[in-house]
Amino acid sequence: MSEQDAGAVRAEVDQFRASIATLKGEIAKTIVGNDTVVDGVLMCLLAGGHALLEGVPGLGKTMLVRTLSEALSLSFSRVQFTPDLMPADILGTTVIDDSQAGGKVFEFRKGPIFAHIVLADEINRATPKTQSALLEAMQEHRVSVGKRTYTLDEPFVVLATQNPLEMEGTYPLPEAQLDRFFMKLHVPFPNRDELHSILDRTTGEAAGQRSAVLHREDILRMQALVRRVPVARHVQDYAIRVIQATHPDGPDAPDTCKRFVRFGASPRGAQATLLAAKIRALFEGRFAASIDDVRAVVHAALRHRVLLNFEGEAEGMKTDQVLDAILKALPETKAGGRAEAQVGLS
Repeated sequence: MSEQDAGAVRAEVDQFRASIATLKGEIAKTIVGNDTVVDGVLMCLLAGGHALLEGVPGLGKTMLVRTLSEALSLSFSRVQFTPDLMPADILGTTVIDDSQAGGKVFEFRKGPIFAHIVLADEINRATPKTQSALLEAMQEHRVSVGKRTYTLDEPFVVLATQNPLEMEGTYPLPEAQLDRFFMKLHVPFPNRDELHSILDRTTGEAAGQRSAVLHREDILRMQALVRRVPVARHVQDYAIRVIQATHPDGPDAPDTCKRFVRFGASPRGAQATLLAAKIRALFEGRFAASIDDVRAVVHAALRHRVLLNFEGEAEGMKTDQVLDAILKALPETKAGGRAEAQVGLS
């Protein structure tokens, strides 16, 4: 890379960081704390993926999504998932309408899925038939109704929420749909200082209106920059070995995984891990992903893709504990791996 090209890339990275800082500042006017969750949601947006936000009621999951949509000049729609919700209520439906010539014509009326940011509130309350209506949209960013296919406008991101405690009247998301979420983010309970800030903001005078600080073209440009971030071969190899270690029969699987895991992460998990590592590098002003970046995003990218067996569930194991064991046991490079990577970059 020439000195001129390196300067242009540095300018792009600096602009990326400045845009993210401005966006986070606007979100922070409403959302208190939850920096890790905010970073995760932004990673999903910049990677063109989707996020599953899990937490008890009242933690601000829905407010976070709404705040993000107001800080971006993107179209937004909210779908409240209930047991009686039908696929057509999400995708849209074809109706018979009167034409200007006086006849009858079939017209497709788009559903709420046709937005840049879609909030799927309490997604696990809908039936499997309705949940499955999102599969094509989330994976291929398009919708098929009848014999016609409609392409969704970019950027497109589904931000879904679910409550981990209340299981009555809910339908657990199937593995195929969980795998389509770029990240699963746990929304924690706020600490004492954060609770003070929340009460000060919500029980006092009404807060001011939020303004849009980034536009569609900005997001698309930032998404393109993410794809250009280079990854050294030994870093990519580490991400691959992490994925392999989530499988009980994997070459580097620790005893915890062999004992408690039924199925490991899919190749989508590797894609999510590497893309998230690239975005984290940009967040920190670097134009190259590192092994530390991979390690930092493993839990959010893989916790919903690792399925525990009966013994793991009976023992009360969490997938995060399995991932902790993998990161602790897995060496950063295999013998000779770093030397080979350096030769390849020279």
